[in-house]
Amino acid sequence: MDIRQLPYDHPDAVKLNDRVQLEYVERYELEDEEGDATPLDASMFRPPHGLYLVAYDALGVPVATGGWRGQDKNDEGYADGDAELKRMYVVPEARGQGLSRTLLALLEADARAAGRVRMVLETGIKQPEAIGLYLSSGYTACAKFGHYRDYDESRCYAKPLNG
Repeated sequence: MDIRQLPYDHPDAVKLNDRVQLEYVERYELEDEEGDATPLDASMFRPPHGLYLVAYDALGVPVATGGWRGQDKNDEGYADGDAELKRMYVVPEARGQGLSRTLLALLEADARAAGRVRMVLETGIKQPEAIGLYLSSGYTACAKFGHYRDYDESRCYAKPLNG
């Protein structure tokens, strides 16, 4: 597996983001055809304040993505030193190979090296695979934060990065 650090607005990252947005629309039966409306831009994922990764299969096809962006205490419920996990996604045809777990470990290590103290993430109840991954990787439920903090279907998780 070839995992590359790329900008969030790289064409391969955009292609995978478009696919995950379609999956959100389908899973959550969204009529407006808008997936995750969290405001994001490429600058949020630039080191040392973030990182964006894209994984490629043996044929050079992009099949997985994930990133983190730095957060500090604000009115959306983040705490100083947070690293927020965003856009974790593996295309259906590449699932079951451990890609999400590999990306997650790389993102956690990078955020830790950048001085972040806690990895946080938001997901939804219609993504049981994601919830299973995070729980099995040491994440625990935490106070809600971020764009979807007031939504009943939203779930937030956190994991200390200090060891």
